[in-house]
Amino acid sequence: MSTFERLISRAKPQMQAGGAQATLSEVFPETACDAAAIGFVMSCLGPGHGPILWVQDRLSLKEAGRPYMAGLGTDRPVIRVDVTRPVDVLVAMEDGLRCKGLSAVIGEVWGDPPALSFTATKRLVLRAEAGAVPCWLVRRAASPDLSAARDRWRVGSLSSAPHPDDAQAPGDPRWRVELFRSRQSRPGVWEAIYDRSADRVRLAAPLRDGSLAEDDGAVGQSRAR
Repeated sequence: MSTFERLISRAKPQMQAGGAQATLSEVFPETACDAAAIGFVMSCLGPGHGPILWVQDRLSLKEAGRPYMAGLGTDRPVIRVDVTRPVDVLVAMEDGLRCKGLSAVIGEVWGDPPALSFTATKRLVLRAEAGAVPCWLVRRAASPDLSAARDRWRVGSLSSAPHPDDAQAPGDPRWRVELFRSRQSRPGVWEAIYDRSADRVRLAAPLRDGSLAEDDGAVGQSRAR
């Protein structure tokens, strides 16, 4: 069993029916506008049938843009909410987590606003776990200050994998993912590959001595279609 699979198995009491962890997780893109964070979050959501609530503050929308719905790879409806202040993002997320009809809540906050305190993140954790709704907070241009999030990730883009049929075309997306803090598993660094044909994320150990280490297993999660 891979490290990531152990992380998932230990979180089973907090899992929703679709398989995604029903708690608060944070993702820090390595560069503020890197789309890798969104790709990673979407690949970890697992299958589900309810809509996704997606909330952005003004700076996140201005600097990183709106989610491109056609490229998200999900058939679930997305309810988008644009607000001005980070505190409004947190309020909207907390309200959304009270709705068990949602399959996930995603929020994007720019920088390190005072509103994003330990208490605010603890409220999101409690709401997500009480309602069994996975909650992801994308922290752009932010520092990993004190937070109650169960898992905290850094994610960056890597060159896509080779395309099996066309050497000139991009293949499956790849990311460098680092679990730098977790309340349920040992931190680590992996190369993550989203295998489109199998609809899953495969994690490999980082490069060692110039070569890719033995495959560290596959995540038993699939995205909804």
